[in-house]
Amino acid sequence: MVRRVSDWRGFVRHAALLGGVATLALWPSQSLAQSGDAPGVESAQDKTEETPPDQIPSLELQDAETAPVPAIADPGEGRVGFEADSVEYDAGSSAVTARGNVVLRQGERSVRADLVRWNEATGEIVAEGNVRVVDGEGNQLLTNRVELTDELDAGAMQDLLLVLAQGGRLAAAEAQRDANGDIALDRAAFSACAVQTGDGCPKDPSWRITARRVVYDESDQVLRFDGAYLELFGARLVPLPGLSVTTDGRAVSGVLIPDVRFSESNGIEISDSYYMRLDKNRDLLVSGYLYTEAPPMVSAQYRHLTDQGAFQATGYATYSEKRSIAGTTSEAGDQFRGYLFTNGKFQFDENWSLTHSTRIASDRTFLRRYDISREDRLRSTVNAEYISQDTYFTLAGWATQTLRAGQDQGQVPMALPAVDFRTRIADPIAGGNVTLQVNSLNILRPEGQDTQRAFAKAQWDWRRITPLGQQLTLTALVRGDVYHSDDNASTPTALYRGIEGWQTRGIVTAAADVKWPFVGEFLGGTQVLTPRVQLVASPQLRNLAIPNEDSRAIDLETSNLFALNRFPGYDRVEDGVRLTYGVDWRAEFPGWRIFATVGQSYRLSEEKTILPDGTGLSGNVSDFVGRTEIRYKDFVKVTHRFRLDKDNFAVRRNEFDAVVGSSRTYLEIGYLRLNRNVDLAIEDLRDREELRLAGRLALFDYWSVFGSMVANLTDRDEDPTLTADGFDLLRSRLGVAYRDDCLELGLTWRRDYVTTGDAVRGNTFILSVNLLGLGFD
Repeated sequence: MVRRVSDWRGFVRHAALLGGVATLALWPSQSLAQSGDAPGVESAQDKTEETPPDQIPSLELQDAETAPVPAIADPGEGRVGFEADSVEYDAGSSAVTARGNVVLRQGERSVRADLVRWNEATGEIVAEGNVRVVDGEGNQLLTNRVELTDELDAGAMQDLLLVLAQGGRLAAAEAQRDANGDIALDRAAFSACAVQTGDGCPKDPSWRITARRVVYDESDQVLRFDGAYLELFGARLVPLPGLSVTTDGRAVSGVLIPDVRFSESNGIEISDSYYMRLDKNRDLLVSGYLYTEAPPMVSAQYRHLTDQGAFQATGYATYSEKRSIAGTTSEAGDQFRGYLFTNGKFQFDENWSLTHSTRIASDRTFLRRYDISREDRLRSTVNAEYISQDTYFTLAGWATQTLRAGQDQGQVPMALPAVDFRTRIADPIAGGNVTLQVNSLNILRPEGQDTQRAFAKAQWDWRRITPLGQQLTLTALVRGDVYHSDDNASTPTALYRGIEGWQTRGIVTAAADVKWPFVGEFLGGTQVLTPRVQLVASPQLRNLAIPNEDSRAIDLETSNLFALNRFPGYDRVEDGVRLTYGVDWRAEFPGWRIFATVGQSYRLSEEKTILPDGTGLSGNVSDFVGRTEIRYKDFVKVTHRFRLDKDNFAVRRNEFDAVVGSSRTYLEIGYLRLNRNVDLAIEDLRDREELRLAGRLALFDYWSVFGSMVANLTDRDEDPTLTADGFDLLRSRLGVAYRDDCLELGLTWRRDYVTTGDAVRGNTFILSVNLLGLGFD
């Protein structure tokens, strides 16, 4: 065996081979685009010179790809280290020949071959037999023969395979360098699919792109395909004229693969997009949509990444007939319809940040009609925040556009500004922590009640563990509120109005909370039983004089059972003296985790409460609330929440969520029934019943079927304002999908059962194809 570091002119020139041929393998990731040629249109030359698939080399695993390469030290200083079983010099032909397990290394790049020959007279360098060239990124070039001149003006390779470190393989029958320095690969195929299964068995790629010729432009680091076709499961499907792939991972401008779907509202839809890379940190996507039953639509998305954050803006626009929620034409003739969505976040330093989101639609049915979103309200926000270890400050504002039928936009509030400041002081009083808060909110309605609020609060918390193991928490809170409101009579629900003009309120609350955990063994694991008792006292407050903007959706749950104030928000505060008691139980044993909690509260005060009937809190004794969670490994997760009437144990809240299965085969079940019998005038607390089902069943290795449905089970006995009969399907979906390491296929049927304006009920069919590892996944 010969092993040395050489300064021979020939091996110095071989270093040029490492820097030149290996550039073919400098392909860390793929980004896909097509040129401006119309998709699906091929020239006469494409048709006459189409390459038969059987003339394109295979992408399968090669022996040289996995053969071990002896490690040799990098000689440094740009020199080439080499190792071979033998080295010969022929003085007559001025040729140096290295034979047997030849390995050449320069820095992170290397060549392995059975034979390497350099002809000093002609300058030709040839590597033959199981050749493997590895570049500095770990990409591999595999071939039986590589031939280059010493100046790399022209070169040739036969039956080559590029294996990319980032995933993907490119095979070609021949390759050569033209006079411009570009490398042309003839009869080529590319795929990002694995060629082996997980257990090492050979696997045909699910898709590949074949081409008559692929030209590698070294200066732009782009591969340009000529005569390209997409093949799925060996079947040649569609031409891809003008296809280009970058070798350095950046995106390039071009036309993307079109989408096809059918819907009851729009008929057949064909959409396509043109991607424009404006800079390294900016891009623009422009899309067009054609429909058989609707006017065409266009959209654009702009994205920008800066040193301090990122933002995007997306817009849709069309010119069509606008219909009301009831389905009648709101105005004669076609008119502009569209949607604007922007959002972003900027981090100015470690403390200060700014987030924003803008969402505006031209009308209430546009998003549903064009299947962009099914939300019933759009919220626009802006929020400046300061966050440190002990201080939080936010200056925010928001506005909401309603898309609901029958809701007056003039009654929808917007907030500007909303200010909140909090700071925490450690151990100022008796070893406890003090939190100070200042809050202000301005609520405006174009055609309704306006409300302004400001308050200041101080809260002291003292936590200790007693010698017997009890966790004791003492809390004292003081707060002063100032409110102003006008046009209160325009609020439909009298309970929310408050008294018009200036109002004030003072709040004092004291609380003691005790937890006493007991730990023991259980079924080979551990269990923790934790009884809990809490006493909270507040004087009677002027709650009904205060407008209620943020404390409307009150309902007793385990999440607020032990809260100091069981109203959400700040506008309503629970007063009087109450005792709350409950118990938590947690068990963990091999494979299983179980958690259960149940509790109730008792009002010691005789004053009339402002809590509405049906919330579970209106009487002196509250309803029982509880939650149970059961988990078995990652296969089963079941959660049940309930509220039982204190008088007759009727189920006032019954909520069940379960997920059973693995990531490939699973079943999801969700059920909710609210039977609270709340006054129908309180719109935020209506009763309802709903069923949700979703699941996926894996078939074979890569196929699956999936489906989901949402049904409204509410009848007129539960909500007299509805016309439901107790079982109304809202949405359903069913489909079949294929997914492996490089391909996603899906055919989905979806049905909507509710007509909203010009978004009519009916069927939608969606065909999706996603080539993973190629371009825009």
